[in-house]
Amino acid sequence: MSSLNASLAVALSGLMADQAALEVTTNNVSNANTPGYSRQVANLVASDPVVVDPLTFGTGVTLKNIESVRDPILESRIQQETQSQGQLNAEVSALQQAQVNFTSGSSGDIGTALSNFFDSINQLSTNPSDLSLRQGVLTAAGNLASAFHTTANNLSQQRTSLDLNVVQTVGQINQLTRQIADLNGQISNLENVGRSAGTFVDQRTQLIDQLSSLVDVSVVPSDNTITITTTNGTALVAGQQSFALSSQPDASGTQQIFSQSTNITSNIVSGQLGGLLQTRDQQIPAIQAQLDTLASNVGNAVNQVQTSGYDLNGNATSGLNLFTPSPAGGAGAAASIAVAITDPAKIAASSDGTVGNNANAEAMYALRNSAFVEGQTPSDYYSNIVFNVGNSTANAQAEQSASNLVLQQLNDQRSSVSGVSLDEEAANMVEYQQAYAASAQVISTINAMMETVINMKSS
Repeated sequence: MSSLNASLAVALSGLMADQAALEVTTNNVSNANTPGYSRQVANLVASDPVVVDPLTFGTGVTLKNIESVRDPILESRIQQETQSQGQLNAEVSALQQAQVNFTSGSSGDIGTALSNFFDSINQLSTNPSDLSLRQGVLTAAGNLASAFHTTANNLSQQRTSLDLNVVQTVGQINQLTRQIADLNGQISNLENVGRSAGTFVDQRTQLIDQLSSLVDVSVVPSDNTITITTTNGTALVAGQQSFALSSQPDASGTQQIFSQSTNITSNIVSGQLGGLLQTRDQQIPAIQAQLDTLASNVGNAVNQVQTSGYDLNGNATSGLNLFTPSPAGGAGAAASIAVAITDPAKIAASSDGTVGNNANAEAMYALRNSAFVEGQTPSDYYSNIVFNVGNSTANAQAEQSASNLVLQQLNDQRSSVSGVSLDEEAANMVEYQQAYAASAQVISTINAMMETVINMKSS
C-alpha cells in the first residue's frame, strides 16, 4: 500500500503541474494582443528523489516558477532608441513650425519684402520727383519692417510655446517616475516571497519606455528592483522612492530644470525634453540672431546712404534716417526695425540737392548687390537662412525616419522573443492536456489497484 500511495502522489504531482502549465498557456492566449505583455512559461523540474538503497525512486514533478520571457539587453536597446526618437520628434515638430516663416509667399516673407523694397527704390530712381514713387518706397519699407516683425514675433511665440511644453513634460516625467517607484514596491514584495511579478514587471517596462521617450534615462537593475537616473547621473527612481524634477524661470523668464535645487538643464541631452531644450535654447535663437543681423545691417546701410543725400526740397538729410537705428549690438533688431519718416519728400534720392538728381537713389539701390551683410548681399544672406532652416528640418526628418525604422525592428525582435505565438501556445496546450490526461489515467489505475488490494484483505 505504501508504494501505491507513493505512486499516487507522483501521479498527483503531474496532474497539478500540468494543470498549472495549462493555466499559464491559457493566460498567454488571453493576452496575445495585450500591449507590453511578455509571454510566460511554466518551468517544471523533477522533484527531489527518494533513495532506498540500492534504489533511487523519483517523486514526481514540481512547478518551480512561472517566468516571463524577456531579453534585458534588447529592452535596454529599445529604451535608448526611444530616447533618440523622442528627441527627434520634438525637434522635427519645432523646426517644421519655424520653417513656415521662411516659405516663399507666406505671410511675413522677408525675402519677397526685401526684393520689393529695392525694386521700389529702383523705380524711384527713374523719376525721383514723383511723390507716388516716393510713397511706394515708404510702403515697401514698411512692408519690409512688418515682415521682420512677423517672423521675429512668430519665433518668439514659438519659444514661449516650447517653454510651456518643457513644463508639461517635466510634469509627465514626475508622474511616470512615481508610478515606476510604486511598481518597484509591488514587484519587490511579490518576488521576496517567491511569487511571480511578471504582470507588474510588464507594466513597469511600458512605463520605462514612456519615460525614455521623454528624457534620457539609464536603468540599473538591483535585486528585485531597479534604479533609474538620467544619463548624466541625476536620480529619478531609487527602489520605492522617486525624485521629482521641477521647473523654474530664470531672470529672462525661460524655464530651467532643477533636481533637488541643482540646475540640470544643460545635462538633459535626449528624449522629448532634450529635443525641446535643444530647439528652444539653440536652434531658434540662432535663427533669431541671423534675422537680427540682417535687419540691423540692412537698416544701417540704408540709413548711411539716406543721411548722405538730399530730399525733394533740396535739404540735406544728415541725421534723418529711413529706418529707426538698430539696438546696440543688433540684438532685437528684427523685432524693433521700423520706418522712421512719414513724409515721402524726405527720402534722399538726390546726391547734390537738385531736383531730378537720382544718384543717391541709385546708390541706395546698389546696396541690393553689395556684400555688406557678413560678406554677403542681403538676398544671399537671407537665402542662406532659409537654406539652413530647411536643411536642418530635412536632416532631422531623415534621422527621425531612420530612428523609426530601427525602433520598429527592435520592437519586432522583442515581439519574437517576448510576444505570444498562438501556434506555439496551441501546441503547448495539446501537450499539457495529454500529459494531464495521462496523469489522470495513472491515478485511475492506481485507484483500481488499491481497491483490489483492499478487497483482497477483506476477503
